[in-house]
Amino acid sequence: MNISRNDWPSALCQLNAAEIKQVAATLSRDIEVRDVVLPQTGLGLLSLTDGAFHEPFYLGEIPVARAEVILKIADGREVQGGTVLVDDRAQLARSIAILDAVLAGKLPGYEQAASLVERGNQMRIQNMSERRQMLAATRVDFSLLEQEDDEDAE
Repeated sequence: MNISRNDWPSALCQLNAAEIKQVAATLSRDIEVRDVVLPQTGLGLLSLTDGAFHEPFYLGEIPVARAEVILKIADGREVQGGTVLVDDRAQLARSIAILDAVLAGKLPGYEQAASLVERGNQMRIQNMSERRQMLAATRVDFSLLEQEDDEDAE
């Protein structure tokens, strides 16, 4: 799998949440899972930088879910995983954090988690392609308006 770790959560979010939770529960059945902090949800401020004065301004609030876990396997090895999602489901964030740790540590069953990430990444790429096509279809060519103004002037 050659998908960046930063992209794992966004790829997994493309899939059904119940499937992600089920796979995470299955893979962590025989592993000790400790929450570094309890999974949390809340609101985050979405900010952008003004193009003219380069000052930050806030567009509004977005839902955010965060989870961080440590998995300890039978041989004593510990692997940490975590995620922050633009979502309001804390248990989904925890499941993705577990899958993140399984993948990062290549723990038993990581192949199943990797196939989920690859499938989700394919869906993400397809969605991005469809959005680009929709954006291209709605693009307006304003140069035609300039020609119309020239014709009116004559």
